[in-house]
Amino acid sequence: MASWRLERKLECVTTRRGARTPKWVYEAHAGFRFALRQFLRYTERTARSAGLTPQQFQVLLAVQGFPGRDWVRVGELAKRLQVLHHTAVGLVDGLVARGLIVREHARTDRRVVLLHLTGRGLRLLKRVSAANRRELRRLTPQFMRFLERLAGGKTAAARSRSG
Repeated sequence: MASWRLERKLECVTTRRGARTPKWVYEAHAGFRFALRQFLRYTERTARSAGLTPQQFQVLLAVQGFPGRDWVRVGELAKRLQVLHHTAVGLVDGLVARGLIVREHARTDRRVVLLHLTGRGLRLLKRVSAANRRELRRLTPQFMRFLERLAGGKTAAARSRSG
């Protein structure tokens, strides 16, 4: 009887408002964050091995990966990177100095600065991204398993325990 109560207590965590959250939710969330961190750490290593800081790689990726176009404004870049405007400017300055990004004034408004990758920047991005995609393919089953559990609720958790 006592072991059943302990087992039941481990299965659910009661929040302040009295709602009970099953332990598997926390396990799935923690597992997803672990897999995500593994991927992020891998991308940091591949960036460094190519001579980039992780942030510089993120700039190249954000510029080339911007939806619908292959250029961005500095403010858009800052938003994508979740950094302050002046931090984005500093990152761009370093990449311009290395010949990986160019600044261009917009034709319609000379005050607006557009950022584009150079051919060299694009080649470097392609090389690092190819390695990262291989790692992402390797981790995809883990990501999918955790996302399915989190999105599917109890039924997905029960399936994963039984299977």
